[in-house]
Amino acid sequence: MPKQSYVSNPSRFSTVSQRLLPGLCSAALLMAGSSLLSTAVAAEPVKLGMITTLSTKGGYLGEDMRDGFKLAVEQGKGSLGGIPVELLVDDDAGDPQKGKQIAERMIKSDKVDMMTGIMFSNVAMAVVPSVLKDGLFFVGANAAPAPFAGKMCNPNYFNVAYQNDNMHEAMGEYLTQQGYKSVFLIAPNYPAGKDALTGFKRFYKGEIKQEVYTKLDQSDYAALISQIRADKPDAVFYFLPGGLGVNFLKQYDQAGMKSEVKIFGPGFSFDRRLLGAVGAAAEGVMNSSEWNDDLPAAGNAEFVQAFHTAYGRYPTLYAAQAYDAANLIGSALKQVDGKLDDKDAVRKALMAADFSSVRGSFRFNTNHHPIQDIYVRQVIKLDDGSYANKTVSKVFEQHQDAYVGECKI
Repeated sequence: MPKQSYVSNPSRFSTVSQRLLPGLCSAALLMAGSSLLSTAVAAEPVKLGMITTLSTKGGYLGEDMRDGFKLAVEQGKGSLGGIPVELLVDDDAGDPQKGKQIAERMIKSDKVDMMTGIMFSNVAMAVVPSVLKDGLFFVGANAAPAPFAGKMCNPNYFNVAYQNDNMHEAMGEYLTQQGYKSVFLIAPNYPAGKDALTGFKRFYKGEIKQEVYTKLDQSDYAALISQIRADKPDAVFYFLPGGLGVNFLKQYDQAGMKSEVKIFGPGFSFDRRLLGAVGAAAEGVMNSSEWNDDLPAAGNAEFVQAFHTAYGRYPTLYAAQAYDAANLIGSALKQVDGKLDDKDAVRKALMAADFSSVRGSFRFNTNHHPIQDIYVRQVIKLDDGSYANKTVSKVFEQHQDAYVGECKI
């Protein structure tokens, strides 16, 4: 499979920057006297290691993470912030132990200078501490388990996406605002699932009918749907990321439950690629996200079009976050002229977040997690028969996570 061959040859993407260097060298000769360009070309590429999930049911998530990051590098002609970079990507298969092995190889054998990526929180919990222990910076592009925002925060760890609870908090607040008196909660039994329902309950003021944790590989939800029907809640809130939610929403719709009990979720279950798989079963469902392709943020429409042109599909949230992660790293590399030895300077440059996020307003809190707006979107059917999200309202403005007070940076 092409995806696997790409993964099995993690240096493949590095050829992009290497292929471009001769052209840059020629340009530099023609532009003798341009000390800035000469410096950039002469410098060794900064090695960036990305660990993500490119196989299993969650593989498409990592594919979008990788491709969003790659787009920023390609737009920079093999560089970020004007500094040449070499991107090494490998597949953790959603396995924490495999993720740790990849990180060890990237640090000790490949000699990467900085790391990024990680799709699932259980992998992040295994990998990130070992990366930080080795003194590297880690810029998270998705998974953001609660400990990393609180008691386990670290001066060299930044997460450009969110803290795991944030989208779920927004839906808890939205259902409270909309007057739903009781809710049935569903999430997979792993760290992000626990964070999801914790976040939802932090802002939801009604009755919790049931709180159910499913298996990570569960595909049959008939018994769960029967339980929902019997409990008669006002609403269902579920977090079943990636492909996990496809079967659930289809079975929920086939059982006639959409008209019986309204269903809500975070944006994780309603990205453009999932909507292609779920189809009409998702139409009308409200979901929360810090990004959408219709946000009027500067550069967002251009990002969406560039991604579609490059890959023939529309970006998901994961691609947008990775694109931001790449541009954040680029802003830091530019400020330190590609020199990562001065960790205080690198930390200060990352914290400044001097880049244009496709989400619009973006800044880091003191625990190195975002302070940002979060929206509610609705799944709509487009004229061409496909499905997309339309931003409906802003639930949180300049929202910060609940764990920042526990962080002692």
